[in-house]
Amino acid sequence: MLQNQQFVSKVPPAMDGQRLDQVVASLFPQYSRSQLQKWIKSGYVRVDDKIFKPKERLTGGQEIIINAVLEPQTEFDAEDIPLDIVYEDDAIMIINKPAGLVVHPAAGNWSGTLVNALLHHNPQLEMLPRAGIVHRLDKDTTGLMVVAKTLEAHTVLVEALQVRDVSREYLALVHGKVIAGSTIEANIGRHPLDRKRQAVTEGGKEAITHYRVEERFSHHTLLRVALETGRTHQIRVHLSWKHMAIVGDQVYGGRPRVPAGSSEELRAAVQAFPRQALHATRLGLTHPATGEHMQWEASVPADMAELLVVLRSEQAP
Repeated sequence: MLQNQQFVSKVPPAMDGQRLDQVVASLFPQYSRSQLQKWIKSGYVRVDDKIFKPKERLTGGQEIIINAVLEPQTEFDAEDIPLDIVYEDDAIMIINKPAGLVVHPAAGNWSGTLVNALLHHNPQLEMLPRAGIVHRLDKDTTGLMVVAKTLEAHTVLVEALQVRDVSREYLALVHGKVIAGSTIEANIGRHPLDRKRQAVTEGGKEAITHYRVEERFSHHTLLRVALETGRTHQIRVHLSWKHMAIVGDQVYGGRPRVPAGSSEELRAAVQAFPRQALHATRLGLTHPATGEHMQWEASVPADMAELLVVLRSEQAP
């Protein structure tokens, strides 16, 4: 269903001589440049009731009217899938995603995703890119995600991610005893042989991961990991590259490794853990509408908590 909105503003004297596309980008920052360009080219933007081209120069005092036509950005179906909503207001939602929930429909998962659940919870989200989803978590990674409820909030949050103004911390249970925390700076791109995987590669995009020791066990370590960038599978790739593969990660960690001398309980718990033991535990951001800094925290889910109990019981006296 289409939605129409009208916005009116005047060209400030300081913008005299600037192009139409530059002026509207400054006056209406809640919308992306690509969306504004689309409206200009479609004739939805008028200057003194005349249609201008994007690069035409304006003069101070001219009136700009945008008759915005908002179209549905997603064609996926709403589905009644339970959501663990940690926080919600008129602009954003904070979701605690469970394991096994795919974030966005794609080949092999056209239904039963977070997008389908969000559209059921709030049908108006169909007007937003990806139903308001700002960043993703892997299917089997649990934890906190932010979802925008307005186009303005979505634009602000996407930009905040790009300038690294959103803080994200994870808890990762890895194989081996890690002595101390550090920072991993290694570019990530497509694996040269397996296109479904990511890898550390010189031709990849900049990727920076910080980690510190949260808790040590006899043969494993719980790390607190902070992302500075947000590449696909970044934590899993970086930790595996540094020989600290995440427990249960069948893509980047290989077969389950159980140290010699482990109890049968630990052996069974590690081998049976069905996913990567990675949880987005803390999320912090500047609220896109109020400007207030907000932060949320989510405890590890039951399966990971139970595994940690077993690991603690293996500690030497």
